[in-house]
Amino acid sequence: MADYAALERTLTDALQLTRRPVAISFRDEPPHGLPRLQRAQPSGCTFWALAAQGEAFYTAPEDHYNCPIGSYTHNIALPKEREHELMDTLTLMSDIGYLRMAEVPGVPRLQKTPAATVYSPLAETPCPPDAVIVTGTPGGLMLLHEAAGRTGVASTSLLGRPTCMAIPAAMAAGLASSLGCVGNRIYTRLADEEFYSVIRADKLAAIADEIATITAANVMLTQYHRDRRALITA
Repeated sequence: MADYAALERTLTDALQLTRRPVAISFRDEPPHGLPRLQRAQPSGCTFWALAAQGEAFYTAPEDHYNCPIGSYTHNIALPKEREHELMDTLTLMSDIGYLRMAEVPGVPRLQKTPAATVYSPLAETPCPPDAVIVTGTPGGLMLLHEAAGRTGVASTSLLGRPTCMAIPAAMAAGLASSLGCVGNRIYTRLADEEFYSVIRADKLAAIADEIATITAANVMLTQYHRDRRALITA
């Protein structure tokens, strides 16, 4: 397995992260010895926040039922008695002008329902992840995107709501970033100055290898542009 502790250090130091990168793995069964999260949560993205705080656990599909939108993006069918909750939520969002129903079919979804979803800090992942969530500032995540560009990793356009669709979008493209929707910001306490980039895990090492080059280049370009501004505006 890759040295995920070293990858976490690289991302944290270079991008000046204040939240730990989160590893997510979609599995047919949970890893041996990993506990299932026992506390009910109001949203799927709440699991991200718990993992960023240092918890490692797995969830079963039914642990996601409280989040009809997150269940939809993760291809988790709600039980018959709760199926109405997805349409109830979408109808509310449509009625208040938050989205149009015509947008829903275009929302990225996982291709397969995971029997177990594993969440942990990247350094402590108990199994190879499928995706890694990085929470950072525009300045930090700019470096991540530039490093990805050097590796040829494709990225989506900047995504909005729902935030959780960034995971299946990244799984398809390689890299996806989301500004963080209002629900996500409430449930995860995401700061106003932060947003997310999600990396498909098989691209992570290559991107991390380029971060030092991009960081050094930006240091030099910072001085170049400062000098140029001073010269031209003097």
